[in-house]
Amino acid sequence: MESYLEIIHKLQKFGNVLTEHIGDKNLNKLGENKKGDFIRKRDLDWIRESDAVVAEITTPSLGVGYELRFAEELGKPILCLYRLQAGRMVSAMIAGNNKMRVKEYKAVDELESIFKVFLSGLQRASP
Repeated sequence: MESYLEIIHKLQKFGNVLTEHIGDKNLNKLGENKKGDFIRKRDLDWIRESDAVVAEITTPSLGVGYELRFAEELGKPILCLYRLQAGRMVSAMIAGNNKMRVKEYKAVDELESIFKVFLSGLQRASP
């Protein structure tokens, strides 16, 4: 999805994005050409290292759902982005979880202000 790269660039204005490879245009529908155990360990390590998790959830993904649950168990602040589309809805498991902030958007240009609000809330909550 081309907008992933745009989202990553907007998010990088606020800090390091550990999964910037997701915006790589060379990735195909099957994703990375690495063994599952490598990807699983690496991605879970990234979540452990992170201050917060931002996930684009418009396209349902078992892997992203797994990562969100792991981040929730670790108490990470979680922002889920959902691009409004006719005939699609956010999973009730995500929308009904008060530990995950779900923000709908229509265009990538809206995301910078969403990131500002989410991340400034984290700074206020820090000791």
